[in-house]
Amino acid sequence: MTDQTQIITPEGFAEDRFAETPVPTLEDYRGGVAVFLPVNADPASLAPHFSVLSLIVVPFASSADGRGFSLAAALRAQGYKGHLRARGHILVDQFRAALRSGFNDVEITTTQAARNPEAQWRAVPLGTGYQSRLFAA
Repeated sequence: MTDQTQIITPEGFAEDRFAETPVPTLEDYRGGVAVFLPVNADPASLAPHFSVLSLIVVPFASSADGRGFSLAAALRAQGYKGHLRARGHILVDQFRAALRSGFNDVEITTTQAARNPEAQWRAVPLGTGYQSRLFAA
């Protein structure tokens, strides 16, 4: 991203603990601890590297494109235990879905962070969803 970015965790705005970590594209990945995985990639292609990968970054080019959520869920279902980051156009209303699909945090531009300050992200209810409450009775 050309703009500076802001990391958002369930606790609020945070420092980027991976700020110094190179994140190559999947095409340029030759081993290492991080990779940028496009939403049209096959998550199984990274399975042999799960034990060494500390960070997988999944881009969201548009808030209307939900493939990143599916990709995160697939990575978790295939056994990835490392850090998953959603990068790009994630709306405050999508934060809970991002976390529930397996992301650890979200990376947005500082421009978006100015429009959607930390208080908005912290106000997102992160408990169980309404569906689990419906079927608990």
